[in-house]
Parts: sequence; structure tokens; C-alpha cells
Amino acid sequence: MSGTLGAVVVLGVYAASLVLLALFGLHRYRLLLAARRARPPAAPANPGVWPLVTVELPIYNEFHVVHRLLAAVAALDYPLDRLEIQVLDDSDDDTAELAAAAVARLAATGLAISHVRRERRTGFKAGALAHGLALARGEFVAIFDADFVPPADFLRRTIPHLAADPRLGMVQARWGHLNRQASLLTEVQALLLDGHFAVDQRGRYAAGLYFNFNGTAGVWRRSAIEAAGGWQSDTLTEDLDLSYRAQLAGFRFAYLDDLVVPAELPADVNAFKSQQRRWARGSLQTARKLLPRIAAAPVATRLKLEAVVHLCGNLAWPLLAVLAVLSPPALVAGLAHGGPLSTALHGLAFVLGTLSVVSFYVAAMRGPGARRRLAYLPVLMAVGAGLALTNGLAVGAALLGRGGDFVRTAKTGRAGVEPGRYRGSLDVVWLLELAFAAYFAVAMAYAWDEGLYLTLPFFAMFLCGFGGMGIASLLTATRRYRWRSGAKPGEGATVVGRALPAD
Repeated sequence: MSGTLGAVVVLGVYAASLVLLALFGLHRYRLLLAARRARPPAAPANPGVWPLVTVELPIYNEFHVVHRLLAAVAALDYPLDRLEIQVLDDSDDDTAELAAAAVARLAATGLAISHVRRERRTGFKAGALAHGLALARGEFVAIFDADFVPPADFLRRTIPHLAADPRLGMVQARWGHLNRQASLLTEVQALLLDGHFAVDQRGRYAAGLYFNFNGTAGVWRRSAIEAAGGWQSDTLTEDLDLSYRAQLAGFRFAYLDDLVVPAELPADVNAFKSQQRRWARGSLQTARKLLPRIAAAPVATRLKLEAVVHLCGNLAWPLLAVLAVLSPPALVAGLAHGGPLSTALHGLAFVLGTLSVVSFYVAAMRGPGARRRLAYLPVLMAVGAGLALTNGLAVGAALLGRGGDFVRTAKTGRAGVEPGRYRGSLDVVWLLELAFAAYFAVAMAYAWDEGLYLTLPFFAMFLCGFGGMGIASLLTATRRYRWRSGAKPGEGATVVGRALPAD
């Protein structure tokens, strides 16, 4: 009797996870349709007098990329008397000295640039941005992370939108990729981000739904930040948090899909996983913080429901982890042996779950190389499966009310690296990932013996995902990095057309 009850519980939880994931997939189709109907906003006329803009560059231990960032920002095509630049430097390594020297050389050319330091890194990035805003003179604030290379016309293409509409609080550009073809990992990351911007952000903007500033490559109206309560550091996604508070305060956002700001993708799998954990954990922290306020807000019900789905979207990770754990026991319990209910349930999961993910990322494949990227879809699916454990644990921590530190994402710069200088980070999750890979290897052997061949691709996806993540994490953490012989930090910084002044 207890065995039967256990089987019923396993099958019930398994089926519930499938249905919930299918609902997330249904929502993904909605965004796909909205993105297809999207039209770029009309470019307004240039303002008669260009407003004063503050460009903020929050950095922390960015030794390898700070020169490239400063060269790009120094090359911005904007009236010099209407532009100020803040290097918000919380570094505790050689970056501080390097940045100070570069800022001094740029200031000597007549650029209004300052090197802003704090005694303590209180509030992490949000704290740095709040500190910078208190010192800023600009009516508008552009923000770039250290690994981004804004094009020279960035401000001239974004500021007119804000100048023309006093209720427009933020303009977000699309992220591009400096090192897309560097490795299989960067190719997959590029696909993931393309889906977010070309479908998710584009679809939300087109449908008039809430969407968010992505922490960089955007411009804020200062009064929108202040009206929303300013930068706050009680979540790990200060950008998402401020975005919702500003939109609840009545400001609109714009997304410019045709304005691309290239950035460096993490080349280290552990840095990539750390970034994904921060985003997953922070989004649920923001949900806990803001959903009661959203529920009470005098806005349309459709916006409230969409906000719930958006802020809680990372719940899909623990659901996927549960599905992974329970799929072999469910197989043993007999769900995969047939029957109309089983067939209907798995058919629904495939169409609304797996197929929606494939459609989502295929729709984001545009421009040169789009067909070539189709070959990376199986790897993308495996990587998504492999992230279920690490991201699921992050979501669980957020639901339990645990804060966590803001861990920076390591960058190496375009000069190239070789073993020698820095060691990557590693946590114990890789052991669990390898254990899960072994679990699915056993499940595949069982399914093969039972002739359940349709389950093999599903199990193989989790085997490759968990196994690949675990092995890559271990191997990456054993390497050290240093600049290759003769390469200087920030080499390649003249790609934007202007070099930093020489020492």
C-alpha cells in the first residue's frame, strides 16, 4: 500500500511540474507573437539644446577591461560641455591605480571625468550608483558596466527619446557580443541573451508590458530614479527592482532593438554560473519585495498578472530540477509505459515546454550566421538543463529570505589570456552536478533495457547538461590566467576609433 501511495505522490508531483512548466511555455509563445508585431519607436528630432548627461561607470577589480571601457566612453559623440563621466571605482586591487592614471590623462584633454572612490563597498553596485548620483550634475544618467563598449553615437540616439517625452523614464539598448565565437560556452550565452533581448524585451515593449533596465547599456531620467526611491541594495538585482518601482511611479520605458552595445561574455563557466545564480536569486528577491506593492497598485490587472509571471519566471529552475529528479522514478512507476493521460501530458509538455524554448531562440537568430547557430540549439538545451540545479538552489535561497553577496562576473579583456595569473572560483555544486549526471546515466541504461527509447533524448539532455557543467566547472577552476607576453591591460581599446592618451 505504501509503495502505491509513494508512486501516486511521485507521479502527482511530476505531473504538476510538467503542467507548470508548460504554462511558462505558453507565456513564452505570447511574447513570441508580441515580438513579431513589434515596430521600433520613431526617432524624434534632436533637442535644440542637448541636455547635460552623466555617464556612470561602476567598476570593481576590472584590471583587464577598464582601459577599453574608458576609451569607448571618451569617444562618445556628444557636446563636451554637456557631458560628465564618473568612474565609480570600488576596486581593491591594482585596478584603482590603473583607472586613476587613465582618468587623469583623459581629464588633461579637457574631458569632464572624475575617479570616484568610496571608503567601503557598502551596497555593492547599487551603493556605488547611489553614491555617484548624489554627486552627478546630469539630467540624464547613462550606465555602462566594465565589459561594455558603447558605440560613439549612443547618446545621440538615446537622449532625443528622453528629451521629447517627460514621462519616459529609461531607454534600454540591446546587448551585443564581443567574443561570441570564442568558445562553445560563449556561443550558447550569446544565444541566451539574444532570446532575452530580441524576444522577451522586444515583446514586452511592443505589448506595453512592464520590462526592466538590464543594469547597463541604458539611460535613465534622473527624476525617474529619484521618484522611484533611488538605488536600493536589498536585492541582488538592483536594476530590476528600480525598474518596477519607476514604472509603478508612472514612468514608461523604451527599448531600442536596433541600437546594439557589444559586451564581453564570461569565458569562465564558473563566472557564467555565478552570474546566472545572481540573476535568478535577485529576481525572486525582487518578487518578494514588490509583488505586494504591485497587487495594491492602481494599474490594469493584465499588468499585474504579467508582473507576477515576469518576476517569478525563475521559478522554472526549481521546477525543472524537480522534474529532473522525479523523471526516472516516474518512469519506473509506469508513467512512461503509455496510456492516454500519459501521452496527452507529455505531448502538452513537449509543445508548450520544449518546443516553445526552441521557437523562442530560433526567433532570436537574425543576421549573419543565423543558420550556423541552429547547430548550437541542442547544446543550449543541455546547458539550460544543466543550470537547473545551481539556479534552482539560488531561487530556493531567495524564497527562504537569504540575501547573498553581489559577486562580480570576471572578465578577461580582448587581449587574450593564457594560464598563469588568476584562479577561477569553484563551489561544491559541481559534485552534485556530477552525481546527477551519473543518476541519468543509470536512468538511460534502464530506459534502454526496457525499450523506452523516446525517453532517451530527455535523459541524455540532463546527462550532458549536468555532466558538462560539473566537469567544466572543475577544469576551469584549476586554471590560472595572466596576460600573454607583451600584452597590456585593455589592449584593443582603440577599436572604437580613439585611443587613450599615452603615459
